[in-house]
Amino acid sequence: MSARAVFFDVGETLVDETRFWTIWARLLNVPPLTLFGVLGGVIERGEDHRRAYDIVAPGVDRAALEPAYAAAGGTQIRPDDFYPDALACLAEVKQRGWLLGISGNTATWVEDALRAADVPADVVASSASWGVEKPSPDFFGRVVASAGLPPDRIAYVGDRLDNDVLPAARAGMTGVFLKRGPWGHLHALRPEAATADLALDSLDELCVRLERRWATGAGGSGRA
Repeated sequence: MSARAVFFDVGETLVDETRFWTIWARLLNVPPLTLFGVLGGVIERGEDHRRAYDIVAPGVDRAALEPAYAAAGGTQIRPDDFYPDALACLAEVKQRGWLLGISGNTATWVEDALRAADVPADVVASSASWGVEKPSPDFFGRVVASAGLPPDRIAYVGDRLDNDVLPAARAGMTGVFLKRGPWGHLHALRPEAATADLALDSLDELCVRLERRWATGAGGSGRA
């Protein structure tokens, strides 16, 4: 099979963000359940997730809390922060000889934390280092440039239809929707979920499903 690449989003795709949101709840002086519930409402309304902070703690200076967040371990990715199927999936991507990339809408510390976690990625990047956020076409243009392959030889895996799956498909890639985390479960209820090139409940399925799709000559559009 000719060269292929698989790029992954980070939060709620590879990494369970529960611990990180819990730290923020403590710093904002609200129960974690309150912050989680408000986050769900924000997601359902299609608003930026950062709006949740403003709702539970109006006027808070989050920048001033960043040192405390870091001191609490919020800028580290620990082995148990990865979803149970994540690292095995990354290893399988590499074993199949596909280029492995990780890049999402994150700060640069996430890049450092992923490298410190010794993930086997060929490309580790972020919206902060690239200077552009999903769902901008320019973000996915950076994915293509980093892979050094045509878009139809690249898959992008994420838990969000709006930021990950649909814009990746529009860019000519295989858009893979992972039903995981708050975005994944809520977005799975949307009609657009049926337009994902691949829809998965677990990363355990990813490589087999991609190989089957690519073996049929399918590119970045249409279901498989």
